[in-house]
Amino acid sequence: MADASLMADMAAPSSKIPSPIAHEAPRATQPLARRRYALEIRQHMSWRWQALILAAALLAGFAISAAILVAAGVPADELANEFVMQTFFDGQNFRAVLFQAAPMILVGLAGSIAFRARFWNLGLEGQMIWGAIGATTISMWQIGPENLRLPLMFVAAVGCGLLWVLGPAWLKLKLGVNEIISTLMLNYMAANFLLHLVYGSWKDPKDNFPYSPQFRAFERLPELGAGIGSSILLAGVVAMLAWWLVSVSRVGLYLRFVDANPRVAHANGVPVRRTIYGAVLLSGAMAGLAGFAVAAGQEGRLTQAFYQGYGFSGILIAFLARNNPLAATVVALLVAALFVTGRSLQVFYQVPFSMVQLIQAVIVVCVASSDFFIRHRLRRVGGEASA
Repeated sequence: MADASLMADMAAPSSKIPSPIAHEAPRATQPLARRRYALEIRQHMSWRWQALILAAALLAGFAISAAILVAAGVPADELANEFVMQTFFDGQNFRAVLFQAAPMILVGLAGSIAFRARFWNLGLEGQMIWGAIGATTISMWQIGPENLRLPLMFVAAVGCGLLWVLGPAWLKLKLGVNEIISTLMLNYMAANFLLHLVYGSWKDPKDNFPYSPQFRAFERLPELGAGIGSSILLAGVVAMLAWWLVSVSRVGLYLRFVDANPRVAHANGVPVRRTIYGAVLLSGAMAGLAGFAVAAGQEGRLTQAFYQGYGFSGILIAFLARNNPLAATVVALLVAALFVTGRSLQVFYQVPFSMVQLIQAVIVVCVASSDFFIRHRLRRVGGEASA
């Protein structure tokens, strides 16, 4: 009997020993302060969710930008009219957008191609300067016959931009020198050499201002009609070629391998160094071509500050477009529209142009924040927080 009662006591649950299953709080009702989470890298997210997160970030950036402009004195009911109707549906303003967008598309493509190869080319402005200097050299020295002068200026601009980025590429791949420092410092060298030219031997002798003599008519990019310059057509052709290169050709496949993991790409037989060299040199060539588009398509001469602002805009366009050439074209048009609208706001509402740059920065921060949510997630972990 004693053994039977002892076995009964062992089988019955003891009221003195707490059961962890019975007393554990359900996860759904656990106090928020005692929950624990872990930050994880996402393995995959569908493109629909990525687009939704990016759209939400852009809307947040636009909302913050609208609040800034309203605080600066722009009427809230005029924002849509200024940014949409007056910019895209007014013929003169839309031509100004296309006029401004051509070099922005080219520098955005230049940044996108280099960034795909994990080469952070911050020397876009220096490469633009040398592209314009190369084109102006052909004009100043009257190299070649008149009917070939413009193609020769094109080739000179491409070659000078390419050569100006060759040094940082070699230093990066051969000696491991940080390309951010080298390309950025070369911007100052190019800018000071430009000032040396336009304040020195290349100064226009007619009015003694710091710019080169005006290009002749056959040295200018022609107009397509209705006040639209051919520089936008040139930028569109380059954008399509860049899209084919990164999306269809074998080089694009190599770039995707290099962007994912250069060491693994090299182990699998991908010519990593040649791929990086090719992408970086192509980036410099596109930036030099942007300098040619400004000098021969907009200014009609070499001026002392034609390049200012394009470097930051190119990096912004490449970042917002996720290094996609077609997306970079669309983003460049939007950034150009922002610049044109900013000038209108300066005239009619006395808004400083620095406000436009502030709006650019706000949008960049919002898009950068969206990238964090695309790449990471919070996962609930079990257990209670320690006291």
